[in-house]
Amino acid sequence: MRVYLPCTLPALASAVEAGELGPAPLTGYAVTPALIEWYASGDTEELEYVALTEAARASLRMLAAGRADGVEAAARRVVVAAEVPERSATAGVDLAERARVHIAEPIPMAKVASVHIDDQYAIPDIEAAVAALPAADEGDADARFTVDGAEAHELMWFATQEIPDLFGS
Repeated sequence: MRVYLPCTLPALASAVEAGELGPAPLTGYAVTPALIEWYASGDTEELEYVALTEAARASLRMLAAGRADGVEAAARRVVVAAEVPERSATAGVDLAERARVHIAEPIPMAKVASVHIDDQYAIPDIEAAVAALPAADEGDADARFTVDGAEAHELMWFATQEIPDLFGS
């Protein structure tokens, strides 16, 4: 099963060093039965894009949480795509996040298929979205617009052998 895991550049660097994404349990996003039912007309590629987008939203929240804890990280959303055994992933029941899955064990870096990350040009909009998250969560429509604006940026695709290059940018 292909899962999309929200991440940040520092967390990805730690995973590379450790040789795995973890510790478990992990939250990821995938094409779940609930997502298929909700998005009845979509093909697999469209459904995977929805899961990737939800993981990117979660990455934005990870950036905000890290900054609140004093972790310096580039304002770039990071999503790791990996293959996991279906038995390792349990679909959640949250209707707001139909693609959410819980992964019961760490994911070896050898199971990573690709990494998706914001382009440098997205950084100002991602910075603004991170700053606007608290107000957006409290119902501020302008802040929600700013947060949603982050999704206007497509994530770039990187092969696994390119991961070390991401830490210099």
